[in-house]
Amino acid sequence: MFRRLRAFLAVDAENRELIRAQQAAFTRQIPLLYVMLMVNAVALAATHFKIAPLYLTVYAPLALCLGCCIRIHGWWLTRQTEADHSQAVRQLQSIVYVGIAIGTGFTVWSLSLFPYGDAYTQSHVAFFMAITVIGCIFCLMHLRTVALMITAVVLVPFTLFFLSTGNPVFMAIAINMAIVTIPLVYILLKHYDVFTKLIESQKAILAKQEQLQALSDDNRRLANIDSLTELPNRRQFRTEFVRRLQHASERQGTLAVGIVDLDGFKPVNDAFGHAVGDKLLMEAARRLRAFAEQGVFAARLGGDEFGLLIENDQSDLDLKSLADRICASLREPYCIKGITAKVSASLGLVSFPEGGQNAVQLFERADFALYHAKQYGCGQAILFSEEHAHQITRRSRVDQELKNADLEKELSVLFQPFVDSQTLTTIGFEALARWDNPSLGRITPDIFIPAAERAGLMSQMTLALFTKALDAARQWPDGTRLSFNLSAKDIVSSATIDAILTMLAKSGFNASDLDFEVTETSVMANFELASSNLTRLMDHGIGIALDDFGTGQSSLSHVHRLPLRKIKIDRSFITYIDTNVLSRNIIRTIVDLCRNIDCVCVIEGMETQEQVTILRLLGCGVMQGYYFGRPMPLEETLVRLQNEARPDSGNLAAAVA
Repeated sequence: MFRRLRAFLAVDAENRELIRAQQAAFTRQIPLLYVMLMVNAVALAATHFKIAPLYLTVYAPLALCLGCCIRIHGWWLTRQTEADHSQAVRQLQSIVYVGIAIGTGFTVWSLSLFPYGDAYTQSHVAFFMAITVIGCIFCLMHLRTVALMITAVVLVPFTLFFLSTGNPVFMAIAINMAIVTIPLVYILLKHYDVFTKLIESQKAILAKQEQLQALSDDNRRLANIDSLTELPNRRQFRTEFVRRLQHASERQGTLAVGIVDLDGFKPVNDAFGHAVGDKLLMEAARRLRAFAEQGVFAARLGGDEFGLLIENDQSDLDLKSLADRICASLREPYCIKGITAKVSASLGLVSFPEGGQNAVQLFERADFALYHAKQYGCGQAILFSEEHAHQITRRSRVDQELKNADLEKELSVLFQPFVDSQTLTTIGFEALARWDNPSLGRITPDIFIPAAERAGLMSQMTLALFTKALDAARQWPDGTRLSFNLSAKDIVSSATIDAILTMLAKSGFNASDLDFEVTETSVMANFELASSNLTRLMDHGIGIALDDFGTGQSSLSHVHRLPLRKIKIDRSFITYIDTNVLSRNIIRTIVDLCRNIDCVCVIEGMETQEQVTILRLLGCGVMQGYYFGRPMPLEETLVRLQNEARPDSGNLAAAVA
């Protein structure tokens, strides 16, 4: 019985929203209830003063009013602070027990006054108890349990007491009050149901709003956040770039724009898989995010390229220092799943307003600074300068001069030897293009080759250079190989391939001693057509070499589909080969790949004896680099071959054995 009563009196603490709403309602209603009780009690005590004993007209009501004041003060304090759930539950539970106690106290006190005085004072007692019942019902209707209990505590004694008086008037009042209370209780119950349903409805609406907001946030996140790195994506970078640029322009401030590219990421991705590559990108993003406190907004633009916006008004010296710290952070080793990977980061920067006036110009110049950083030493930060602006102007001049150039006259070919890794004797030469313009002087291939592609002169340039290379190669001893580079434009042009085969047939040079070098990037531009044209060349006995292996877009996924005879490992793999175990492991893996697919492994970029010694031990078949010889004119190649042909000539093999 006691357990059931306790359960009936307990507040439902599970419905948090209902508890919050009840607590909010009672902070306004409970003080009013206590004020009503005190006013009625004072009035009742006043009408019985000097009629009833002093303890009933002064001390008892004073004690009851003091209790009411204490409760009013407690509830008033709750208006100043927002109670948590557990505090609200305790507060509501206290209403049940304290309310029953105070209701009982007022009932006993008021009935104790009934024997004193005349019919008028006795009627005042009846009125006091009736108004107390009605007041409790309306002030406590948001908590059904306590409203019903206090109604019962007051009404039941009231009804029984006045029925027992035998006075027809008081008996009628008791019966009337009991009858009136029934619809009031019904209204109470209905109101409570409506109140709880309203709270549940609000709860459902809020839940739906939260669901819609979460969906909206997810959509916004998917649209603006890179899913892998959790950095803003290219779209968000553009939006933020425009916004910050406008802000910098309005306040006449500065804004630095940077582009970061991870050097050596592709080899790591190919050697250890995309899972390791993804982890590396995530860690690189975390390191970039750490610079947010220094005013750096970082975003992933795509692949292993990141964009930076630096809004702090800094001098060029401070900006360069910050950029160097970013590069140093990205250069730290990456420990992923038991593998230690090491990459570097090149960073191109440009500052507004000195470096450009609009978003397009600034981004292009940041990209140019990045290109400059990668071309002239990976792993560094380059701030766009006036010199770079002059270079852009110079590139425009190169484009114009190339269109008017006499390619037959101005183009020349130098030859860089490649040697057998065991005997270290020359087995052939790679033809390297040079352009000497009367107005601009000597232009390096990294400048004029892209210029020729932009101008649509690549095929014409290739054929002119191939003619010169064939003329030189015919003067070498039989069996000396010629390696010639084809551009992306060449290998997808059937007309160029036809012209090359015609020229080769007329030259008399042995097709089996010729290798055409192509890069992965050039093949990927149009893989199917490139593969078809390369197969045509190979059908004529010409070798195909994949140049700069590991720096393109899809080394392993397409290498087995190309008609390859050689694979040239990019020089970036051997930069730290004498100190980096990872570099040696990558080289060993590629050497094994070449052996398994029956390709000759050519390694380029050797500059030290230590590198040569290590690469020989790793099983590389052919080597090329400044250690063996720089690009040289035809005359020097003939002298080199003649010297090696002499019976008493030595070679480098003994030096590195």
